[in-house]
Amino acid sequence: MAVPDAIDDIGEILKYLPHRYPFLLVDRVTGYEKGTQLQAFKNITFNEPVFTGHFPQSPVFPGVLILEALAQASALLAFKDMGGYPSDRTLYLLAGIDKARFRRQVVPGDRLMIEVVLQRRKRGFWKFDGRASVDGVLACQAEVTIAHNELDDE
Repeated sequence: MAVPDAIDDIGEILKYLPHRYPFLLVDRVTGYEKGTQLQAFKNITFNEPVFTGHFPQSPVFPGVLILEALAQASALLAFKDMGGYPSDRTLYLLAGIDKARFRRQVVPGDRLMIEVVLQRRKRGFWKFDGRASVDGVLACQAEVTIAHNELDDE
Protein backbone atom coordinates (compact mmCIF):
# COMPACT_ATOMS: atom_id res chain seq x y z
CA MET A 1 0.00 0.00 0.00
CA ALA A 2 1.42 3.39 -0.98
CA VAL A 3 2.11 5.95 1.75
CA PRO A 4 0.66 9.42 1.08
CA ASP A 5 3.33 11.83 -0.19
CA ALA A 6 5.98 9.10 -0.37
CA ILE A 7 8.39 9.12 -3.30
CA ASP A 8 8.67 5.48 -4.35
CA ASP A 9 10.49 6.25 -7.60
CA ILE A 10 14.19 7.14 -7.59
CA GLY A 11 13.54 9.13 -10.78
CA GLU A 12 11.32 11.46 -8.77
CA ILE A 13 14.06 11.97 -6.14
CA LEU A 14 16.48 12.82 -8.95
CA LYS A 15 14.14 15.62 -10.06
CA TYR A 16 14.55 17.27 -6.63
CA LEU A 17 18.23 16.65 -5.84
CA PRO A 18 21.28 17.43 -8.00
CA HIS A 19 23.24 14.52 -6.46
CA ARG A 20 24.05 11.44 -8.53
CA TYR A 21 25.74 8.11 -7.90
CA PRO A 22 27.83 7.54 -5.89
CA PHE A 23 26.82 10.59 -3.84
CA LEU A 24 23.03 10.29 -3.88
CA LEU A 25 22.30 9.09 -0.34
CA VAL A 26 18.48 8.89 -0.33
CA ASP A 27 16.92 5.81 -1.94
CA ARG A 28 13.28 6.45 -1.13
CA VAL A 29 11.02 8.89 0.69
CA THR A 30 8.57 7.01 2.90
CA GLY A 31 6.68 9.95 4.36
CA TYR A 32 6.30 13.68 4.03
CA GLU A 33 4.29 16.31 5.86
CA LYS A 34 4.38 19.74 4.19
CA GLY A 35 6.33 22.30 6.19
CA THR A 36 7.01 19.82 8.96
CA GLN A 37 8.92 16.61 8.32
CA LEU A 38 10.20 14.00 5.91
CA GLN A 39 11.13 10.36 6.37
CA ALA A 40 13.38 8.47 3.97
CA PHE A 41 15.88 5.63 3.84
CA LYS A 42 19.23 4.69 2.38
CA ASN A 43 20.10 1.02 1.88
CA ILE A 44 23.70 0.42 2.87
CA THR A 45 25.26 -2.25 0.66
CA PHE A 46 28.73 -3.75 0.56
CA ASN A 47 28.95 -2.45 -3.02
CA GLU A 48 29.24 1.17 -1.82
CA PRO A 49 32.55 2.55 -3.20
CA VAL A 50 33.43 3.95 0.22
CA PHE A 51 33.92 0.46 1.67
CA THR A 52 37.07 -0.18 -0.37
CA GLY A 53 38.86 2.22 1.98
CA HIS A 54 36.64 2.61 5.10
CA PHE A 55 37.61 0.08 6.47
CA PRO A 56 38.39 -2.98 4.30
CA GLN A 57 38.86 -5.29 7.29
CA SER A 58 35.66 -4.07 9.02
CA PRO A 59 33.46 -1.87 6.80
CA VAL A 60 31.77 1.05 8.57
CA PHE A 61 29.65 3.63 6.74
CA PRO A 62 31.33 7.01 7.45
CA GLY A 63 29.62 9.39 9.84
CA VAL A 64 30.12 12.29 7.46
CA LEU A 65 28.06 10.43 4.85
CA ILE A 66 25.30 9.85 7.39
CA LEU A 67 25.31 13.61 7.97
CA GLU A 68 25.19 14.15 4.20
CA ALA A 69 22.18 11.81 3.98
CA LEU A 70 20.46 13.97 6.63
CA ALA A 71 21.34 17.10 4.61
CA GLN A 72 19.96 15.58 1.39
CA ALA A 73 16.72 14.62 3.14
CA SER A 74 16.53 18.18 4.50
CA ALA A 75 16.94 19.58 0.99
CA LEU A 76 14.20 17.25 -0.26
CA LEU A 77 11.83 18.59 2.39
CA ALA A 78 12.73 22.19 1.51
CA PHE A 79 12.34 21.61 -2.24
CA LYS A 80 9.00 19.82 -1.83
CA ASP A 81 7.75 22.64 0.42
CA MET A 82 8.53 25.20 -2.27
CA GLY A 83 6.20 23.40 -4.70
CA GLY A 84 7.39 22.25 -8.08
CA TYR A 85 10.84 21.09 -9.01
CA PRO A 86 13.98 23.20 -8.55
CA SER A 87 15.59 24.65 -11.66
CA ASP A 88 19.08 23.75 -12.82
CA ARG A 89 20.21 26.99 -11.21
CA THR A 90 18.81 26.23 -7.74
CA LEU A 91 21.00 24.75 -5.01
CA TYR A 92 20.57 23.97 -1.37
CA LEU A 93 23.99 23.96 0.24
CA LEU A 94 24.98 22.52 3.57
CA ALA A 95 25.56 25.56 5.79
CA GLY A 96 26.07 23.93 9.17
CA ILE A 97 26.00 20.86 11.35
CA ASP A 98 25.49 21.33 15.08
CA LYS A 99 25.18 18.94 18.01
CA ALA A 100 26.15 15.90 15.90
CA ARG A 101 26.30 12.68 17.89
CA PHE A 102 26.97 9.15 16.67
CA ARG A 103 25.42 6.34 18.71
CA ARG A 104 25.78 3.21 16.58
CA GLN A 105 27.92 2.02 13.69
CA VAL A 106 26.22 1.62 10.31
CA VAL A 107 27.45 -1.36 8.30
CA PRO A 108 26.67 -3.13 5.03
CA GLY A 109 23.23 -4.74 5.12
CA ASP A 110 21.72 -1.96 7.24
CA ARG A 111 18.80 0.18 6.17
CA LEU A 112 19.49 3.70 7.39
CA MET A 113 16.16 5.31 8.28
CA ILE A 114 16.31 9.09 8.05
CA GLU A 115 13.95 11.62 9.61
CA VAL A 116 14.24 15.38 9.36
CA VAL A 117 11.96 17.87 11.11
CA LEU A 118 11.91 21.54 10.11
CA GLN A 119 12.70 23.81 13.07
CA ARG A 120 12.74 27.19 11.36
CA ARG A 121 13.14 28.97 8.07
CA LYS A 122 14.54 32.49 7.82
CA ARG A 123 16.10 34.52 4.97
CA GLY A 124 17.09 31.58 2.80
CA PHE A 125 18.32 29.41 5.68
CA TRP A 126 16.49 26.32 6.86
CA LYS A 127 17.29 24.52 10.13
CA PHE A 128 16.29 20.90 10.77
CA ASP A 129 16.53 18.33 13.53
CA GLY A 130 17.83 15.15 11.92
CA ARG A 131 17.89 11.58 13.13
CA ALA A 132 19.22 8.46 11.45
CA SER A 133 18.51 5.01 12.86
CA VAL A 134 18.89 1.33 12.04
CA ASP A 135 16.30 -1.18 13.22
CA GLY A 136 14.85 1.42 15.58
CA VAL A 137 18.22 2.14 17.22
CA LEU A 138 19.51 5.71 16.91
CA ALA A 139 22.73 5.84 14.86
CA CYS A 140 23.15 9.61 14.50
CA GLN A 141 21.43 12.83 15.43
CA ALA A 142 22.32 16.38 14.44
CA GLU A 143 20.97 19.83 13.71
CA VAL A 144 21.34 20.50 9.98
CA THR A 145 21.30 23.97 8.42
CA ILE A 146 20.98 24.37 4.68
CA ALA A 147 21.05 27.55 2.60
CA HIS A 148 19.05 28.26 -0.54
CA ASN A 149 21.17 29.61 -3.37
CA GLU A 150 20.40 30.59 -6.97
CA LEU A 151 23.36 30.43 -9.33
CA ASP A 152 24.20 33.70 -11.08
CA ASP A 153 23.94 34.02 -14.85
CA GLU A 154 27.35 34.06 -16.45
